[in-house]
Amino acid sequence: MTVILAIGGTDSSGGAGLTRDTAMAANLGITLRPVVTAVTVQTDEAVLAVHPCAPQAVADQASAALATPPPPEAAKIGMLGSAAVAEAVAATLPAGLPVVLDPVLKATSGGTLMDADGFGALLRRAALVTPNLAELEVLTGIGGPVEAQAAALLAQGVQAVLVKGGHGTGTRSTDLLFTADGAVTPFSAPRLAVSKRGTGCSLATAIACQLAKGDSLREACRHGKDAVHRWLRR
Repeated sequence: MTVILAIGGTDSSGGAGLTRDTAMAANLGITLRPVVTAVTVQTDEAVLAVHPCAPQAVADQASAALATPPPPEAAKIGMLGSAAVAEAVAATLPAGLPVVLDPVLKATSGGTLMDADGFGALLRRAALVTPNLAELEVLTGIGGPVEAQAAALLAQGVQAVLVKGGHGTGTRSTDLLFTADGAVTPFSAPRLAVSKRGTGCSLATAIACQLAKGDSLREACRHGKDAVHRWLRR
């Protein structure tokens, strides 16, 4: 069996976080090993409370998941909650493991889940960072064209950035992959008249699943977007 590691928070409403990660991985035929960073108390309308796990507890979970055969072929990181947890995760992940980082700053239903400067070395450790338009602006601290914002993030040592277009406008939702070699690759699909929580979680997990299967980064992004589009249509 093919395995990925998923690091993130729980969501009592079932709309996002590790619940969505597990569902997407199962749809793609991948086994998921969850590492809980926080227990969130949520509805579709609001984050009512966040109960973070201690950094050592997160590191211990990850170590146990990594030690269980067969080893994970990729990792997806979602909600971390604090810089201390980010540091613990960065210190635990083995070199060479492809990591997809979904830089969760706020919940769709409201509530801050992470400070922008808390990701530290994980930004540079990740094979791919997947911000939406709002997250990209916060992470870089600049406005203006998406191309300039992505370039600013790459200049920080990030390996690749997939800017998600779901919060954009127009008849098509287009994600843009920016890589350190200067290439820009678009992935487009018709914009659907449906709004679902957990799309960011699902996309990052789908990409991690495809990397675990042996896809290149560009192939993984394309297949990941297709998988999320199929889920939204259902």
